[in-house]
Amino acid sequence: MTHEPDTITAPTAADTPAARRTGWRRITMVAAVAGPGLVAANAGNDAAGIATYASAGSQFAYGTLFFMVLVTIALVMVQEMAVRLGAYTGKGLGALIREQFSLRLTALAVFCLLLANTGLVVSEFAGIGAAFELLGVPKWAVIPPAAILLWALVLFGSYHWAERIFLIMSLAFFAYPVAMILGHPHWGDVGHHLIVPHVEPSKDFILLAVALIGTTVSPYMQFYAAAGVVDRGAKPADYPLIRADAILGAVFACVISLTIIIATASAIGGTGPLNSAAQAAEALKPVAGQNAELLFALGLIGASALAGAVVPLSASYAIGEAAGVERSVSRSFRDAPLFLGLFTAQIVLGATVAMTPVDVIQLLIGTQVLQGLISPIVLVYLLVLTNRRSVLGSAANSPRYRVAATAVVVGVAGMSTILLVQTVLGWFGLA
Repeated sequence: MTHEPDTITAPTAADTPAARRTGWRRITMVAAVAGPGLVAANAGNDAAGIATYASAGSQFAYGTLFFMVLVTIALVMVQEMAVRLGAYTGKGLGALIREQFSLRLTALAVFCLLLANTGLVVSEFAGIGAAFELLGVPKWAVIPPAAILLWALVLFGSYHWAERIFLIMSLAFFAYPVAMILGHPHWGDVGHHLIVPHVEPSKDFILLAVALIGTTVSPYMQFYAAAGVVDRGAKPADYPLIRADAILGAVFACVISLTIIIATASAIGGTGPLNSAAQAAEALKPVAGQNAELLFALGLIGASALAGAVVPLSASYAIGEAAGVERSVSRSFRDAPLFLGLFTAQIVLGATVAMTPVDVIQLLIGTQVLQGLISPIVLVYLLVLTNRRSVLGSAANSPRYRVAATAVVVGVAGMSTILLVQTVLGWFGLA
């Protein structure tokens, strides 16, 4: 009787210890890269941002997708410049503006940032309340505990610990790609509008395009990104990872924005504008089902909670830097009273106003006007600072980068100015 030799199956490449180590190494690298850039960019997808992206989908279906690709490029460049300043100078944007420019103009920009951010904090807590109301929980039962948790996270934790929590909050954004898939979009139309420009010669389309820029490239994001790099203790040698974080964060945030537009476009495209992120979640229910509405609500909770901490922190960083005082999440209240006091005041005010029957839409309009006022100022400062070799040395913008960054800053500043002018004219019935 013959005996067949045993068949020995060689381990596949994926099963080898080296491959497993490589897989874990990749995961570790992603975790190491994730930081201030990712947190700052994701905070831009807050309650106001979600409402704007959802409205883009409900008003113009897939028509704004190519425009969002351009906005993604702008956000990548702006965020990269902000973190480069923090990594190479060891100073936040507020401190550099104070050192390099007029103190009076710096004070004006920082004051406007504080006013605008306080309004945004109110909208974030209102977003938390609205999302829980979709789940059947009254806002008075969730807004105070949410405010206390966010406040305690910053006051009683180190920067690295707080940053990890912020990154965990960012996981909520994965709800939107799932909601998009449940909406069964027409992928051919999606692909077409991603690569082919689409412009409608209407006032509504132009204003929505302006709003998309304003809610995606917000001044507080640059202040937080630069300050977060400094608070993290990053050095010039860390810049490659810091740069990767900024690019990864900007691209990820804009991809999430695209999924929100696609989700609402596929479900309710062409039905008209929406007034809130909560309204978008409700609108998805009859078309995409209960799960899509639930996912949208969960994403709104995570987005609002993340921005509810990052927005007031950015103003506290900016004012602390401009005043030249201690500012760090890792410091105690005794060591950094102005920094943590401002953060506390914004949290208390934001949560308190959100508990009242405030007209959140009008509040957002007012804060957008202030954002439109300070956005050109902050972006011009950012561009000038990154162009100066006296500030960054060999890390300053190259001639080609300077041209591209100037085009981005001029474009964003121009669109923000249009929003400001249109809103002011609207107050007087002229637009």
